[in-house]
Amino acid sequence: MKRFTRVPRMAPLFDIGFNATDAVFRGVYHGHNGNPSHADDFAHVLERARRYACAKMMVTGGDLADARRAMELAAKYPGVLYSTVGTHPTHAQAFDKHPEGPEHYLEGLELLAKEGKESGVVIAFGEFGLDYDRLDWCPKDVQLKYFKQQLELATNLDLPLFLHSRACAEDFESMLFPMLPRLPRGGVVHSFTGSIEEMHRLVAKGLYISVNGCSMKTEEQLDMVKEIPLDYLMLETDAPWCGLKTSTVGKYLKDAPQMPTIRKKEKFVLGDMTKSRNEPCTMIHVATVVAALKGCSVQELTKIVWENTMKLFLPNEPLELPN
Repeated sequence: MKRFTRVPRMAPLFDIGFNATDAVFRGVYHGHNGNPSHADDFAHVLERARRYACAKMMVTGGDLADARRAMELAAKYPGVLYSTVGTHPTHAQAFDKHPEGPEHYLEGLELLAKEGKESGVVIAFGEFGLDYDRLDWCPKDVQLKYFKQQLELATNLDLPLFLHSRACAEDFESMLFPMLPRLPRGGVVHSFTGSIEEMHRLVAKGLYISVNGCSMKTEEQLDMVKEIPLDYLMLETDAPWCGLKTSTVGKYLKDAPQMPTIRKKEKFVLGDMTKSRNEPCTMIHVATVVAALKGCSVQELTKIVWENTMKLFLPNEPLELPN
C-alpha cells in the first residue's frame, strides 16, 4: 500500500484550473504520435488529489470540442469535477475554421454552456481572453475579435467568467471592464502572471485572482502574490503544466507534506506520480507557499480561499463538506 504524508487539518482545496482532458493523464505524451507511454492512470490522479485534501476540481475547456470532452468527463465524477465552456485565445482561430462559419461555432458554445449549466456540470464560462505571449499560435486581431464576441455571449449565460490574460493588460482591460456591469456574476483571472499594478486594477473591479506555479517564478511575482487581498484570492495548479519551481519557492516547502514517489514516464509505476506532469494533489504545496507569502497559517488561508471559490462558482452549495 502506498504511504502518504499526513496532511494537516484544514479547509478543503478547490483546484479551479485542471486541464484534465489532456492526453498525458491517459499516458499519451506530446510528440509520441498518439502512442501511450504508460497506462491510463487518471483514477489514481483523482485519488491522490483526494488524499492531499483537494476535494473539487474544475476541468477547463480550451475550445468547443475540448469543452464537450470536459463536460463529459466532469459528469462521470459529480460533486468532484466541474467544467467550463469557452475558447482559449490561442485557439481562437477555431471560430473561423468551423465548417459552418464562426456564427455557428459561437452558437455551439452558447448551447453547450446552457446545457452544461442546466445539468450542474458547467460552472464557468471560459477559458477565454487574450494572450500576446503566443501570437504565433493565434494573431492578435483574431484574439481581439473573438474575445469581444465571447464577452457578448457571456452576458446571456449568467455564469462567472474564467479569464486568461498574458502580456495584454491594456487591451484586456479596455475590452473587459466596460462589459462588467452586464456580467454581474464577475469572474476570476486565472494563472495570473501580471504586475502588482495590474492585479490591483482587476481587484478594484471585483475580479478574483488565481495563482499557481507560473505565478511564482520570480521574486517580483512573489511580491505580487503577497499583495493580493485574501478575499480576492483563488488557487489552482493548471495541471499538467505550471508546476512550482523549487529554485524559487523551495524554502517555503520545508515543512510541507511530501508528495508521493515521482518517476520518469519511462519508469512508470501505477500509483506514483510522473515527472514533469503536474497534478491537483500539488495544490497543498501551492497553498503552503501562498500562506507563507501572506504570513498566515495554511488553515486560515485555505478557509478563506475555499469560501471565495464556492461563493463564485457554487454559491448555492453549502460551504461545509460532509465528513
